[in-house]
Amino acid sequence: MQYIYTLLLFALLVCAPFRGGAQDKIAFGFPVQTQVASGTLEGSYSTRTGIQSYLGIPFAAPPVADLRWQPPQPAADWDGVRMAKEFGPRPVQRYVYSDMRFRSPSVSEDCLYLNVWTPTKSEEKGLPVLVYFYGGGFQAGSGDERRYDGEKLAEEGIVVVTPNYRLNIFGFLAHPELSAESDYGGSGNYGLMDQAAAIQWVHDNIEAFGGDPDRITIAGESAGSMSVSAQMISPLARDLLAGVVGQSGSVVNPERPTAALEVGESWGEKWLAAAGIASIAELRAASTRDIYEAFNDSQMGGPPVVVDGRFLQEEPLITFQEGQQAQVPLMTGWTSTERPWGRFPETADAFRKQVREQFPDNADQLMQYYAADQPTRSAIELASDTWIVLGTWNWADLHRQNSDQPVYRYRFDRIRPQLKGQENPMEMPGAAHATDIEYFMNSLDVSDGYDWQEADRRTASTMMAYLANFIKTGDPNGQELPEWPRLSEGKTPEVMILDQDSEAKPFEAEPRYRYLREMYQDAGR
Repeated sequence: MQYIYTLLLFALLVCAPFRGGAQDKIAFGFPVQTQVASGTLEGSYSTRTGIQSYLGIPFAAPPVADLRWQPPQPAADWDGVRMAKEFGPRPVQRYVYSDMRFRSPSVSEDCLYLNVWTPTKSEEKGLPVLVYFYGGGFQAGSGDERRYDGEKLAEEGIVVVTPNYRLNIFGFLAHPELSAESDYGGSGNYGLMDQAAAIQWVHDNIEAFGGDPDRITIAGESAGSMSVSAQMISPLARDLLAGVVGQSGSVVNPERPTAALEVGESWGEKWLAAAGIASIAELRAASTRDIYEAFNDSQMGGPPVVVDGRFLQEEPLITFQEGQQAQVPLMTGWTSTERPWGRFPETADAFRKQVREQFPDNADQLMQYYAADQPTRSAIELASDTWIVLGTWNWADLHRQNSDQPVYRYRFDRIRPQLKGQENPMEMPGAAHATDIEYFMNSLDVSDGYDWQEADRRTASTMMAYLANFIKTGDPNGQELPEWPRLSEGKTPEVMILDQDSEAKPFEAEPRYRYLREMYQDAGR
């Protein structure tokens, strides 16, 4: 009997580390150190995967007190060895998205930290690098989210970095007083400047993790995709990039164009007035709680991305049309049903009425592309297109026209399982917004709140292989994967359909996007 008890105890001790998520894997190893510009870091070497992780690394000074609503400043040096085994605080934000599952201990204005996963062996150099920016509408998100875990992709021979950046009122406030105090005469976009500072930090320090500073690919989803399209044209970052990956979103969306500085400043003035705050000096003296509550109580939405004169020096569309964006390979696409939520018409007449109310000058032409006899489906497609797909399509087409670099375009069709235990799950007519993240990162095991099936794992394996190839070579093809053609000119150029059985198909919906672009151009947008 004692022998049986001993065996049971041994089994419990051996199997215990395998029951948890990424943090448990990190603990199952030994300490490892590396030297960056600011000092020595101690991370963890996983003996299960061979991946080293360094978490919570400061890449800029805490943006607090006088550094609130200022471009990011360099991180301070430290003495001795800094522990890098826990995620740093995430940016101040409301918890608004149920699929955001954080691993950081808290929220804080002191949030400018990044995380590194690397497969490098001792003295190994020259590995390709991925810097991934989270989505969340510039209102929420963090680099510590489970679905952005970099371990699986690092196992493919890539150094993976997930930075934080400031959000909402803390990251995007523009105001005449802020513009007057800056040396470039503008304000706003501080969160985007944080991203650029993270890219610069990676360029300057990534060799310490075995990475090649000349092989940095940036990627992101939703607001993160908008971000990487902006980094592609910003003078702060565009010369540091070797490739760009965008998932659902861009800054060349005619439905949501980048605002002029004056528009952002006006928003800032109205918000301060609504909050009962007389000046930027008074705002800087306020507590985090007071600012957070005033922002939420105002119900004004978030401040816009603006042409601030520093991060963005002109309208993004102009930069792309003149070919001044980073001349690098681009991989971008969208999900098959970006916006399946909301109240949609159930009859043909109701759909026609909705289109005429929303687009009175173009309703007849739009009906040629969105069939009234499928009212709900057509309404979802129109909402998805005008919300985010057209902007992504436009980005791909602009780069194809104004660059000699390849563009690889996809549509993600795999419907992600619902969260376990979710009450009244919505029936999905297609792959919804943000559901492609776990598949590209192959973070299914870390994002363990879903009932993943074998088809999901097959899809993720294919998609991660495409992403890894693109990061390494600028071309997603290889490893006997289905051939992914470059985006070409034509009436129905091929698009890569990503699912359990991925394949390239002619994109029959192409003409409607060309019409949508013309429609917005005619409207001066």
